[in-house]
Amino acid sequence: MEELRNRGQRREVRHRDTWDPFQLNPIGAEKEKKRTCFRVMQYFMAMLVGLLVLTSAVISKGSLLTLVTLASPYSLRSPTDKQFYTLLLMCIVLTPNLLVFLKCLWKCAFKSYVAPNLKTMGIMLGIETLVAVGTAVLVIIVMPQFDVLTNLFISGGVCIVTSILQIVFRLSPERWMLIFPICSLVFVIIGYSLLATDYYVRISSFVLEQDENCYMYVGIAILASLLISLNWWENCLQASNNIQEMLSELDGFRDFVYMITSLVRIVITVGIYFLHYGLIANPRINFTAFSNINYDALQIGLGIFFLQAFCSAACHWFGVVACKIHAVRMSFAFPVYLTGPVTLILGITLFMTKAGILDDDVHIVYVNYTPINNPFLDFCAGLEKLRHINSTPVVLLEISNSICRTSLNSHYALWPFSMLALEGVCMWLGLVTCTYYVWNMKVPKIERTSQLFVRRMYESAFIDQSLLLNTKMKVKNLESYDESENCVIYLCATMWHETYDEMLKILTSMFRLDRYRGDPKQEHNNYFDFECHIYVDDAFRKDKDTEIKLVNSYVDDLIHVVTEVYRVFTNKEPDEVSIIETPYGGRLEFVLPEGNMLYIHLKDKELIRNKKRWSQIMYMYYLLGWKGYIVKNPQKITRQNNPCRASLISLDGQAYLLPNYGNDSKRKYISDENVYILALDGDTDFHPSAVILLVDRLRMYGNVGAACGRIHPTGMGPMVWYQKFEYAVGHWLQKTAEHVFGCVLCSPGCFSLFRGSALMDDNILKRYTTKATRASEYVQYDQGEDRWLCTLLLQQGWRVEYNAASDAYTNSPQEFKEFYNQRRRWGPSTLANTLDLLHSGKETVKRNSSISMLYIFYQIFTVASSILGPASVTLMVAGAFQFVFGISGTLSIIIAVIPPVVYMLICFLAKTNFQLTIASILSVLYAFLMTAAFFSIIGDMIKEGTFITPTGIFLVSMTVLYLVTALLHPMEFGMIVYGLMYFICIPSGYLLLTIYSLVNMHIVSWGTRESNKDKEQKKHTGVLCDRNCHLCCWDVNIQVTQETENLVLQQIQQAVNPSPQKAQTEMKEMTTQVTEKPTKTDKQTVENNKDVSPKKEDPKKRLSKYKDLDTDSDKSEGESSSSTEKKRDMFYDDDDDVDDDDDDNFAYDDQEEEKEVVPESEWVKPVKEEFLKKLTYANLKRNLQEQIKYTLRNKNEEDLCEELVLMLTDTVSEELKNKVGPEDILTDSQLEELQDALNESARRTLKTNQKKRLEARVKRAIERTLVAPQVIKLSEDENDFWNKLIERYLEPINDPKGHQEEVERELKSLRNKAVFLYFIVNVLWVVATFILQTIGNDVISIQIPKYFPNGTLSDEPLRVEPLSLMFLLSFAILLVIQFLAMLYHRVYTLIHVLAYRGAEKDYTEKYEDDDAIILENQLANGVVVTGEDFG
Repeated sequence: MEELRNRGQRREVRHRDTWDPFQLNPIGAEKEKKRTCFRVMQYFMAMLVGLLVLTSAVISKGSLLTLVTLASPYSLRSPTDKQFYTLLLMCIVLTPNLLVFLKCLWKCAFKSYVAPNLKTMGIMLGIETLVAVGTAVLVIIVMPQFDVLTNLFISGGVCIVTSILQIVFRLSPERWMLIFPICSLVFVIIGYSLLATDYYVRISSFVLEQDENCYMYVGIAILASLLISLNWWENCLQASNNIQEMLSELDGFRDFVYMITSLVRIVITVGIYFLHYGLIANPRINFTAFSNINYDALQIGLGIFFLQAFCSAACHWFGVVACKIHAVRMSFAFPVYLTGPVTLILGITLFMTKAGILDDDVHIVYVNYTPINNPFLDFCAGLEKLRHINSTPVVLLEISNSICRTSLNSHYALWPFSMLALEGVCMWLGLVTCTYYVWNMKVPKIERTSQLFVRRMYESAFIDQSLLLNTKMKVKNLESYDESENCVIYLCATMWHETYDEMLKILTSMFRLDRYRGDPKQEHNNYFDFECHIYVDDAFRKDKDTEIKLVNSYVDDLIHVVTEVYRVFTNKEPDEVSIIETPYGGRLEFVLPEGNMLYIHLKDKELIRNKKRWSQIMYMYYLLGWKGYIVKNPQKITRQNNPCRASLISLDGQAYLLPNYGNDSKRKYISDENVYILALDGDTDFHPSAVILLVDRLRMYGNVGAACGRIHPTGMGPMVWYQKFEYAVGHWLQKTAEHVFGCVLCSPGCFSLFRGSALMDDNILKRYTTKATRASEYVQYDQGEDRWLCTLLLQQGWRVEYNAASDAYTNSPQEFKEFYNQRRRWGPSTLANTLDLLHSGKETVKRNSSISMLYIFYQIFTVASSILGPASVTLMVAGAFQFVFGISGTLSIIIAVIPPVVYMLICFLAKTNFQLTIASILSVLYAFLMTAAFFSIIGDMIKEGTFITPTGIFLVSMTVLYLVTALLHPMEFGMIVYGLMYFICIPSGYLLLTIYSLVNMHIVSWGTRESNKDKEQKKHTGVLCDRNCHLCCWDVNIQVTQETENLVLQQIQQAVNPSPQKAQTEMKEMTTQVTEKPTKTDKQTVENNKDVSPKKEDPKKRLSKYKDLDTDSDKSEGESSSSTEKKRDMFYDDDDDVDDDDDDNFAYDDQEEEKEVVPESEWVKPVKEEFLKKLTYANLKRNLQEQIKYTLRNKNEEDLCEELVLMLTDTVSEELKNKVGPEDILTDSQLEELQDALNESARRTLKTNQKKRLEARVKRAIERTLVAPQVIKLSEDENDFWNKLIERYLEPINDPKGHQEEVERELKSLRNKAVFLYFIVNVLWVVATFILQTIGNDVISIQIPKYFPNGTLSDEPLRVEPLSLMFLLSFAILLVIQFLAMLYHRVYTLIHVLAYRGAEKDYTEKYEDDDAIILENQLANGVVVTGEDFG
């Protein structure tokens, strides 16, 4: 209700000034807010992950201690059981090394292999050998000699080397923090001292089962812990910036090093095990006795082993997840720190509560002395009688027996047990103080695992210590890290005959992004700058009477949309508008509300090539080539033609330390790796979060050249419903499988982010400019340009990824004809590019680390499945005939083959429209058949009493799979509703559409968004009379054209005056008058507005005019300097504390200079007049109000702002009262008078309120409100660039007729070959099935047992043809593989979304201190950035 009231109030304000206060409000124009459900989910997931980390860590540590206790020589188990448990203990140590070995082997074999440096390799092998020796000795030999509590505490000492290195290299971010590693070292030394003292007390007090060998094992334990602590040496050295050359070199071949070192660790661990237990220990290991091992012991041992191995891996993975979702403290550090204490508490609690189960009522009688009153003495003495128990209390029995080996079982005193407890406290504190940096670690929004942890492996025997010590030390401040992540994004949308509503979507999305990123006074955690570029194909038309070039209706709609959306977001008209004539047509420049730039490039198809691929080449060369060039040559940056956010939005320019640096200048500090191009279609709708999620993928992985999001088709009707489910299934299963197993093959041009350095790589952008000359090139290059560009990226070694959380919406074909024509382009292009990638598979595998031969085989299988699609659908239709009509199998196949064969002949012989008509009719018939078959299959399952039939299993499994998949996409679960529509349209989409696409492969026209406007205008040019007469059965069309009238006039003139020359002269004069009449009217209009009249010019000579421009350097420099000063004076923020005179001089010194006269073409005038509407009386008042509010925002001057708005609007009313109407445009003289009056009124108001320091700010707001659209001349350097680019790559294609006919013949020949290949393969498949069906199931079939729902076996088995079974199994395996890939992808998508939501921008304004702003302006005031400053 409040929202309705606010909209009503805004409308009432507008209604006071105009009779047309109504406006559009596009969906999504409101400010984005953090969703409560996402916040709740984020906290819930953080708590859940933290709980999982703690639980898995406790289980891992507890199961390890249990297995060590069972393997102890002092255990109550049999010798064979002890040897078996020791073997499992060795397997626990080997498990993480084996996993790392397999992972690195996979990467080296199928990803990338880099030869190692022998010196570095030798150092790594030496360190890993020492670590392996220490781990094996401590876990397999020493720990079984100790009690369970000592084993729990002693693992904390593995941090000793890390503490020493932190002290040596002084790795603390602040000097006082050095006390933490010092304390850690002290605590560990105290802990080891208490360990030795405790065992001395045990031996001296004759505690049960203690001997002199304990001292040796204590020494070995300390030495082994010291060797193990070498495991994390690299962490400290990376943070200390020492031996960085070797470490960076190690990153190049880390996979190979880990593969070798993990193998070495496996060998050393196994060697130490056999050396000790095969040669030294007594009794020796006896493997033959394992065959007689007790079943209970086997079950207990294997259960503990698998539990420990699984929980260790799970703890490591959940720890990584916790860091990635920005829950380091809650879900990682806190649970891991608590692992040891919680394990101790659970063990003691279990021991105290369950000890009654083991109580055997044993009472010991002492003869020679009386011990202290110790209740544990009798309990521990009675455990010996329970040694033969092999049931549930076995684990509890052994743990209790191990605890009885401590000082709790002392006959003399219990206080020595406190030393063991103090040892545990010291070891735990030593670990906590050594890894204090983890608690304060700040993780970027999205980060790779290799950037969070030093080593890729974990230590299963020390899971909590390994997680903490393996976490990288983030000693560098986060601000410098974020600063290095700055990037520039160029939003590039290509338009081709979009409707008004479609344009509204893309412009609303751009304005949303501008509002999200642009406001410098609002908090944000995403660092990027951006520009918006819209490239309009076919933007001009010629007037039917005068042949003057004007912008067409699509550009008119686009201008209206920009104005309307600007008004919706700001409640005012666009502030700065520039109109530039360019060699390719024209360009409109807008400053968006928050200062980011919007460029609309109007392409003239007579001057530059048309269509999407050439528009992409146009903006790639312009943004990457030309702008990259001027960055490397900063003296060529002409600021008047490169307006930037900070300078043009100088009202809030105080927030920027470098207010004159636009995106072109900023790129000097941003590498091509962080320059991105967001490819868009003219009807794409997206939110800022979708862009940021794609940017995250490219920021995180340097080898990612492109990333695409989840595309949602929009619209209404059955065709859209079909596409909704088709897109959903394609993204849910196919794209996720490509992303997980290799690379995405197609990043759609409607919403994809490309890395600038990837596009600039060899064999990509240069080859993308190739003009198609052969038939196959027309199909591959021009019919699916997005897929071809991705193919080039993949072949060059770049990765293409898919982000399921990045949602974008685009209009889909709603008509059957448009849909078929779209897929007629996509189908052959998809096949051609995939075959091209498979053909170069070996070379691609060598270059691209993300593509393996297994992935190539996967793609071969998918291509084969798509080729066999028509035959498979035909057999499906045959099965439908068989189910519905009860026809025999052979006859149903014959009937099913007839429609596709007939339709293929029709496609060869008939015209396109007739083909589409027949396809639509057949599609409806097939839909009825599939519907009947669907219900027939259900009826057959009910009749048979079981769904375990080939068709039943297929239907049920597909339903379950898609239902589960939809449940895993909760935001898209509604798509499952369209599944039935997709099912009944399968014959149309996979049979008829395939035939139509193949047979019409020779047609290379676009097929969608074709406009009839130009055709109608051309058709009716010069038509004076057009009448249709209906006489009985005759339809007569009578048309009188200009040529007919001229011919009649000539005949009349010849009849009156027989002199032909004079008649021709008079006709020419008459024609000239008719042609010049509109021009005179235009000149009169321009004179009334005191604008510069344009010069007449022949449109055909315009391209040559640009090529022949004079290059007077002195004049260009003078123009650049003058224009720069004007821009700076108009928009740059000066010091708020300067006096009035300085303000006036600073702001208006250059007003007396003469304006440069820029020649204007005919199309410029109507465009300029459209933007002049901002200077009407009604718009002027509204713009001034909003501009003042915008100027003083974040200044805590609400009362002053309201007073200024009231005074200035009253001034406008007084000055223009009874002078102009609400819709009249003010003249220049009226604008000058109004500006003087407004400045004086503002000065008095500010002086009264003692806020004179804001006068310059308010004056600039007034001037900005009154500024008219500017016609700007293109700089000579850029003009030369466009001329050369057009000449080299983008000249309009005018192939001779002979070449066109030859290409058409080649295309038809290619079409015939493709159709023949498809036809033969599918016919062979159908014929094979037909023959098997004819022979009968009794001769050749596979019998499958048939079960009823109650579990009983049927007497009659199911008989399935081998061919059909093989196909079904292959299809099922493919779906299962894709489903598993989808599960993997969903998990990491959830992690990414949680990480993003944690850093999402909240629209809360932050207020800055004016003193700080004034200081900043004092530093920046008067600074002029020249070319020397960029050196």
